[in-house]
Amino acid sequence: MALNQAVVLDAAIELLDETGLDELTTRRLAGRLGVRVGALYWHYANKQALLDAIAEHMLAVATRRLRTSGTWRDRVTAFANAHRDTMLAHPDGARLIATMSKPGPAATEFLGHLLRTLDNEGIPETEACADVVTSYVNGFTVEEQARRSAVPRAERDEAFATGLEVVLDGLAARVRPAPPSGAG
Repeated sequence: MALNQAVVLDAAIELLDETGLDELTTRRLAGRLGVRVGALYWHYANKQALLDAIAEHMLAVATRRLRTSGTWRDRVTAFANAHRDTMLAHPDGARLIATMSKPGPAATEFLGHLLRTLDNEGIPETEACADVVTSYVNGFTVEEQARRSAVPRAERDEAFATGLEVVLDGLAARVRPAPPSGAG
């Protein structure tokens, strides 16, 4: 099999899933691929670039689960759930996304969906409000993965949903009323 970016990325994701982020080393990845470490750098400039590519791949998957219909709360809820579920699909996935250093097109599209949803609803300071949503999702999921808790998924889902409702209620309080028709 010829070594290319896709092969390296797939092997890195597989290794992440088996070992977690702390054990995902370029030496271990190169060994899995049967190459020397230097061969990886033809495809990714350094380990951080590889980690960013994994995070980018994860966010591309999450983007496919976004909603474009329903209320703004429905769309933000779908965004938050897609974000969390994608991170939970990989050991240390939340930490990986939270430490992404150079967002690519998928990350930009994913966050752009949230920004447009909030902006279209008339929520001021859209970027700050989007940061609140993503910080809640990332923080909850980082802690969830770090604890490796025996708490059943259904209970964690309920706790996540409750916290998300608090965030959404806070955002709803910021909605600017639409100007009266004929005003101008």
